[in-house]
Amino acid sequence: MKKIIILWALLGAYAESYAQVIAIKDREDSRPLELVTLSSEDPTVLLLSGAKGKVDITAFKGADRIEIRSIGYQTQTVSYDELAKPGFSFYLKPSSLSLDQVVVTANRWNQSSRDVPVKITTISAKEVAFQNPQTAADLLGQSGEVFIQKSQQGGGSPMIRGFSTNRLLITVDGVRMNTAIFRSGNLQNVISLDPFSIENTEVVFGPGSVMYGSDAIGGVMSFYTLMPKLSDSAKPLVSGSAVGRYSSANSELTGHADVSVGWKKWGIATSISHNDFGDLRMGAHGPDEYLRKEYVERIDSEDRVIQNKDQRVQRPTGYSQINLMQKIRFKPNDRWDFDYGFQYSTTSNYARYDRLLRYRRNLPRSAEWNYGPQEWMMNNLTITNTASGGLYDQMSIRLAHQFFEESRIDRDLNDSERRTTLEKVNAFSASIDFNKQLNDKQKLFYGLEAIYNDVISTATNLDIVTNVSVPGAPRYPKSNWASYAAYLTYQLKASDKVTFQAGARYNQFVLNSKFETTFYPFPFTTAKLNNGALTGSAGLVYHPASTWSLSANLSTGFRSPNVDDVGKVFESEPGSVVIPNPNLKAEYAYNAEVGVAKVFGNRVKVDLTAYYTYLDNALVRRNFTLNGQDSIQYNGELSQVQAIQNAAKATVYGIQAGLEIKLPAGFGLSSHFTYQKGDEELDDGTTSPLRHAAPWFGITRLSYTAKKMRLELYGMYNDKVANSELAQEEQGKDYMYAIDADGKPYSPGWYTLNFKAHYQLTDLLSINAGVENFTDQRYRPYSSGIVAPGRNVIVSLRARF
Repeated sequence: MKKIIILWALLGAYAESYAQVIAIKDREDSRPLELVTLSSEDPTVLLLSGAKGKVDITAFKGADRIEIRSIGYQTQTVSYDELAKPGFSFYLKPSSLSLDQVVVTANRWNQSSRDVPVKITTISAKEVAFQNPQTAADLLGQSGEVFIQKSQQGGGSPMIRGFSTNRLLITVDGVRMNTAIFRSGNLQNVISLDPFSIENTEVVFGPGSVMYGSDAIGGVMSFYTLMPKLSDSAKPLVSGSAVGRYSSANSELTGHADVSVGWKKWGIATSISHNDFGDLRMGAHGPDEYLRKEYVERIDSEDRVIQNKDQRVQRPTGYSQINLMQKIRFKPNDRWDFDYGFQYSTTSNYARYDRLLRYRRNLPRSAEWNYGPQEWMMNNLTITNTASGGLYDQMSIRLAHQFFEESRIDRDLNDSERRTTLEKVNAFSASIDFNKQLNDKQKLFYGLEAIYNDVISTATNLDIVTNVSVPGAPRYPKSNWASYAAYLTYQLKASDKVTFQAGARYNQFVLNSKFETTFYPFPFTTAKLNNGALTGSAGLVYHPASTWSLSANLSTGFRSPNVDDVGKVFESEPGSVVIPNPNLKAEYAYNAEVGVAKVFGNRVKVDLTAYYTYLDNALVRRNFTLNGQDSIQYNGELSQVQAIQNAAKATVYGIQAGLEIKLPAGFGLSSHFTYQKGDEELDDGTTSPLRHAAPWFGITRLSYTAKKMRLELYGMYNDKVANSELAQEEQGKDYMYAIDADGKPYSPGWYTLNFKAHYQLTDLLSINAGVENFTDQRYRPYSSGIVAPGRNVIVSLRARF
C-alpha cells in the first residue's frame, strides 16, 4: 500500500511538472498570489492564477512575451522559456507607485480607485503583519493618516479630518458597527476587531453618508476579515497561520491561529487570538507631569494611596482580550455565493486611566474607575448573486445581528459605594445593494437599508462593606432607534480620461425612549423623534495621462440624534452632569475637496488633497437647566446641569499629503503628512478650537527590501498645542496635559524613531522584530489620557502553511 501511495505522489508531481504548473509568489515574503493575470498575443492566451498562486502555463508554450500583471505589483514581461525555468515559482515585486488599486468601500463593490473622486487609503494584511500593531486602533494609527487618541491602554479613538467618535463610521464586512449609544466622547469599540483576522482595511476620508447613512461625516473605516478560500481542484485547499508575539513596553503575550479549508463549493475559516497586556511603561525623556507618582489600592478593607516604586509604570492599565471568528462559505455555481460569519470579542475589566489621574483636596478622587468587559458579537449572512441582464448585474444581500455589552464601574476614594452601569444593545440590520452596467460608459449603484437598535441600560450601587446592593440610576433610558434608507449613485465614464459620479440618499430615522424618573425629576417621561435627512455628493476625476490624476468632490453628510445624545445621564467632568434633551435635530456637514496625484518616471509618486468642511446644527454639550435650576446634586456633589444641544456651527479645513520614492538597490522613501485646523462656535458667539482637530502629524519611512528581508526605519511626529489653542473644555484639564511656563495645561509636540524588520526564514516560517520609540521619549498624544509606550521591543514568530 505504501508503494502505491509513493507511486501516486510521484506520478502527480510528474504530471504537474509536465503540465508546467508554476506558482506566482510575492518576492518579499514568498506569499502565493491569487488572481494574477497572465496574457500573451502570440499565442492569444489569458489566464489567472488560482489557489496558492498556481497556474498551468502550458498554453503559452513558444510565446516570446507573456505579460504578468497584478494590482500592487510591478508588471513583468517574460518569455515562456524564462517562466518555465526549473523551480516552479515566479516572484512578483511589489510596487507602491500605481495610481490604480481595487477598493470596495466607496460604492460597496469592487472598483478601481482611479474612478473614485474621494481620497481612500488601503492597509493590507501584509503591511499589518509587518508593523505588528497590538490593536485595530494601532493598526489605523500606524498608517500615518489617522490620528489615534487613547484614554486608557484598552482603547483607541480615531480622529479623521477634525471629527471623531460618533461622527466617524466603522463597518465590518460591510455591516455598520456604530450603534445608538456611540457617544461624542472618546470611543474604544474599534479594539473589538482582531488585527490578525483582518484581510484588508480601507479608510474613506470625508462624508460617506450617501452610501452609509448617519455618522459618516468625517470618514468611513471599513474592515474586511478573512474569507474562506475555495479549491479549484478535487483536492481540498488547506491554509492557515500561527503567530506568537512579545512586546516589552507592556509585557504583552499574544497568541493567534487561523485555518481555512476549502473544497470546490464549500469553505470554512476559523480564527482565534488571545492578548495579555501588562501595565504600560512610559519613556524616560519628557515632562515630569506625566509620571505616575502614586496610585490607590484597597488593603485590609481600607483605601490606601501607595507611592509608585517605578513612576514610569502606569498602574493600573493592564488587561486581556479574546477574539474568535468562524466563517462558512457556499458557492454552488458562478452566479451565487453565500457567506456566513460569526465574530466574538471580549475583554477583561480595564481601568479608565485618565479618570484615575483626577484629584480632589490633594488626594485621588477615585479609588477605582473601570470599564467592565467590552463584549461584541456579530452574526452576518451575505448573499451575492451575479446576473446577466435585468435590473442588476450584481446583487448583495446582508443580514446581520450584533450584540454589544459594556459597563462602567467607579468608586470614590474612601467611599464604600461602588456604582455600576450596564448597557446592552441588540443591533439588527438588513441591506440590499445592486450595481448595473447600463452600457460601456454608464453604471448605477443603488440599494435599500434598514437598521434597528434596542437599548437596555441598568445600574446597581453596591456597598462593598455590607455587600448590599440596591438599584441605581441608569445611564440611558429604555430605547429603540431605527433608520430606513434608499440610495442611488450614478457613474459616467465620459472618456478614458474623465469619470463623473453623483449620488443621493434619503434617510428616515426614528427614536423612542422611556425615561426612569425615580432618580431624577425630569419634566418628561418619553422622547420621540421621527425625522428625515437627504444627502448627496457629486465628483469628477480627470486623468490627463496614466500617471496623472485630478479630482474634485462636493458632498454632504449627516448624523441623526441617537440614544446617547437624547437620553444620557453622566458626569462629564468633576462638577458637571449631563441630562437628557428630547428636542434634538440632525446635524449636517457640507464638504468640498480637491485632489491631485502624479507619478514621475515610475520612481516618484506625489499626492495632495485639500478639503473644507462646514458642520451646521452641531450637536454639542452646553450648559442647560432642569426645572429652572442650573445645578443639581449628582453623586453627592452640586453639579452644573448640561445637555446635548443643536447649539453650534463648526468648520474644519486641511491638507493631506503623501510622497513615495523608489530609490536604487531596493531602498524606498515614503512620507504622509496631515495638517488641519478647526473651530467651533461657543454660546457667546465667539469660537474655540475644535476638540477633535488634531495638530499636524505625520510619518516618514526609509525602507530596504530584498528577496527574503524587509527593513524599515521610520519616524512619527506630532506638533504641540498651546493652551490658547486647546478646545475650551480642555484648557482646565491639568491632570491630563503638561504644564507650560505660565502654569497652564498644554500638549507638547513629540517624535519617535522606530525600526522594524522582517525575515523569511523558510517558505513556511518568518520572524518579525522591531524597536519602537528607541530614543525612549515620554509623550502623550494630543487629547490622550494615557502616556504612550516608551522604548518597546517587539518580537513575533509566524508560521504559515
